[in-house]
Amino acid sequence: MASRRAVVIVAWAWPALSLIALLAAIVAAAALWGGSITDRVVTDALVKIVIVVGLYIFIGNSGVMSFGSIAFMAIGAYAAAWQTCCPRLKPINMSGLPDFLRLNTVDLLPAALSSVTFATVLAAIIGFPIMRLSGLAASIATFAVLAVVNVIYGNWDRVTLGTNSVVGIPRYVDMWIALGCAALAIVAAYLYQRSPSGRRLRAASQDEVAAKAAGIDVPRERLIAWTLSAAFVGLGGVLYAHNIGVITINNFYLDMTFITLAMLVIGGLRSLSGAVLGVVVLATAQELLRQVELGFTVGGIAIKSPPGVQEVVIGVAMVAILVLRPAGLTGGREFRWPLGPRDGEKGRVRSRLH
Repeated sequence: MASRRAVVIVAWAWPALSLIALLAAIVAAAALWGGSITDRVVTDALVKIVIVVGLYIFIGNSGVMSFGSIAFMAIGAYAAAWQTCCPRLKPINMSGLPDFLRLNTVDLLPAALSSVTFATVLAAIIGFPIMRLSGLAASIATFAVLAVVNVIYGNWDRVTLGTNSVVGIPRYVDMWIALGCAALAIVAAYLYQRSPSGRRLRAASQDEVAAKAAGIDVPRERLIAWTLSAAFVGLGGVLYAHNIGVITINNFYLDMTFITLAMLVIGGLRSLSGAVLGVVVLATAQELLRQVELGFTVGGIAIKSPPGVQEVVIGVAMVAILVLRPAGLTGGREFRWPLGPRDGEKGRVRSRLH
């Protein structure tokens, strides 16, 4: 009986476990056989997985497309930079910061925790009125959040340096730190979507009127998902800043919004597996296209594509996916363990476990 329970638990957790195992295998292969370029590509992809999984927590469960969540990536990145960057330059360049930030440097872990908390609290405040909207109105409102944050941070010269770059951010993030954060995001997203709150929100995304008639507080459930989503998007901003060491507000606007949403759409909006697979596939394609743009030689013939090929190919891929496979590469389904018990058996054993 104990072994049977173990099988059921593993089968239940398999969608998350399989994704983490896939990412761990990629990191291990890169560590064993890759070089510095491979490390950079894998680390960047893992950071984007944290961000895209964060987007999925809200978009995939609520059915509401958010065009503004990258604002919380900017908030998390700048909050971390204020605490960890350039102790010699910060008192001069960021004179508008309060003294406890301007004159002190904070270690990465407490800086990351406080930055994520800051992004989460702001998301809860901003989301309270927005989550009462539905459909296109909600999507436009989220884009307004992105635009407002971009304008404020882009003109807040004494705090964010405006449109200039914040340099001197310590580069703490490597593949293993990024892998740990990606695993944390995957586990949190999976537990949320299987939680009562996640199930209620998914029900509301299918039929909001029926959900309200059944007593589901739809704005409340959306706000929970929006806030949790912002926490992981904000964490992605912290990782991004400490991965490349330089940030500017333009890093967190339309380009980042487009590429992260493209990853989610191509993989599959309605599944956690799709969110992760979309990043892996598109990050691989981006690197290959980047090599093509840089140029290579085949049989003595130099081949080089014009600039902008990445954006064109990604745009065409999105259109093709939307037309031919609207549910994405995963079809909106999670990875399942083929050796697991049937759904009926899972339900009986789970009831005994509880």
